Amino acid sequence: MGATRSNRGDVVYRTYIPNQHGAWAMLAVPFLMGGFAARFVPLHALLFIVWLLAYLFVYVLLQWIRTGKGKRYRNPAIVYGASLLLSGTALLVLHSASARMAPLFLPLLLVNAYYAKRNRERALVNDIAAIVQFCLIAFVSYELGGVRDWSQALELFVFCVLYFAGTALYVKTMIRERKNPAYYRISAVYHLVFLAVASSRYSPLFLIPITVLFIRALWSPRTTLTIKQSGMLEVAYSVLIVISAWMAYT
Repeated sequence: MGATRSNRGDVVYRTYIPNQHGAWAMLAVPFLMGGFAARFVPLHALLFIVWLLAYLFVYVLLQWIRTGKGKRYRNPAIVYGASLLLSGTALLVLHSASARMAPLFLPLLLVNAYYAKRNRERALVNDIAAIVQFCLIAFVSYELGGVRDWSQALELFVFCVLYFAGTALYVKTMIRERKNPAYYRISAVYHLVFLAVASSRYSPLFLIPITVLFIRALWSPRTTLTIKQSGMLEVAYSVLIVISAWMAYT
């Protein structure tokens, strides 16, 4: 009886809480970088709640599309959707410009829905569409801080896209493409180009974490690191990026 109840609890947990560990970094890093580059205001707390609920709602929606299990995902979709509607309305009342980027999310979300329907969520194109969506929050977080230098906001967005796209390539060399030398070379060259771009366009403080990422792309696929160990290291890399952004912009 206890085991059955525990299993049921695990199913409910997995239904409501995403198991996409890398997504949590993508949720936080662009948001924080936008706030660091402008300034954090109390309304950022509400923005993050809306942002988190939007992610949870979309996650549940895509799982519903992928599995066709409406009965399983209906309740979390209602819970997250209603919470998102309430908090999103409050944010728009207080800061209507927060919706400026909303139209850009829809076509990218349709790409994710297409791959979810075909159960091909690991496709690189799907990863890139998701990455761009996550990184758009840098614009919103930046604008909420009261700054209107859109060239700097664009630089933040591009940096985040480059960082997470490189991570997507690297992760594939650690899991599905671990024995694929072509993927390994592509990942290594990509990270080298990222390092070159960052050295010419961004604060020198970013060169430390990007150099670490480049070494990671070269070294980690040749080791016996497990998926769990690699994931834990990714958390550390994300923290290093955030610390560098905080130091560079504050």
